[in-house]
Amino acid sequence: MLGLSVAEAGAGLPGRLVWSVAGLVQAVADALAARFPVCVVRGEVSAFTRAASGHCYFSLKDADGEAALLRCAMFRRAASLLDFAPADGQLVEMRGRLAVYEPRGELQFVVEGMQRAGAGALFEQFLRLKARLESQGLFEAARKRPIEAFPSRLGVITSLSGAALHDVLTTLARRSPHVEVIVYPSLVQGAEAPAALVQALGEASQRREVDTLLLCRGGGSLEDLWAFNDERVVRAIVACSVPVVCGVGHETDITLADRPPIFARRRLPPPPSWPRRPPRPAPNLWRSCSDVRRSACAPRSTPRPSGSTAWRGGCRAPPIRCGCASSSSHCSPSASARPAPA
Repeated sequence: MLGLSVAEAGAGLPGRLVWSVAGLVQAVADALAARFPVCVVRGEVSAFTRAASGHCYFSLKDADGEAALLRCAMFRRAASLLDFAPADGQLVEMRGRLAVYEPRGELQFVVEGMQRAGAGALFEQFLRLKARLESQGLFEAARKRPIEAFPSRLGVITSLSGAALHDVLTTLARRSPHVEVIVYPSLVQGAEAPAALVQALGEASQRREVDTLLLCRGGGSLEDLWAFNDERVVRAIVACSVPVVCGVGHETDITLADRPPIFARRRLPPPPSWPRRPPRPAPNLWRSCSDVRRSACAPRSTPRPSGSTAWRGGCRAPPIRCGCASSSSHCSPSASARPAPA
């Protein structure tokens, strides 16, 4: 057996088996690997740290307060696949294997996958944050702002690779081909999405080059849409100087980004019908339509930023350009996102 030696002690029994330290630790590690090849454990994250190498180290304990602690290691590759940022106090489920860290002789759990522990814990977090923001007045009806009945320039905050952008552009090309679209690219899922959404909202608010903003993404699970439940995103929507129409997920999905009543609106359905659903005032409708035709044919009073271009793609396709600060080619909408001319 590896690491096992036989010694004869003068006062002891002859032929007894004596383990070396390394051999005993290795034997324990082999026994653990055979007894627990792959297992799933649920617990609360504690003392989470991320090393400069990208590896993550933390402890896992029972949420009910039982006196048990399991040291965990998640290496860089597994950590890069996470769609959320682990933090102390989060209830998680982890898949991995038990091992022994031989230099210290410590039991540890090598994490191969991690997810939040079901929708229950997330929904409780959602309700707590919603109640706190409501108590601060962020969802008061007095914050409502009217939106432009016939906008001539729309801003869209979404992912350039998502289906939501294609749906919006296709519907605009069919319903309102005269409307110019400015895209502010942003991540819409993952741990870095809230910061990207806040940055896009800040740029659109500072530049004030559009009449209305569409903040949108397609459907998904509660975890997929969690970036739109981030407090930073909610506060950025409330502080935005441009009215925001938020359409996140399917019609049955609800996020905190939908809550700030910063414009007079009803709850919007999925992306393909957003551009045709803003409320239109009944009085003076024909006069408004004439104004829209004149404004569509007249030169723009608001100058375009230098270096920007507008894609028109035919007489019925909406003009579109990228609204991000970078002018690199990777920020321009792909050909797949552009609707074909009718």
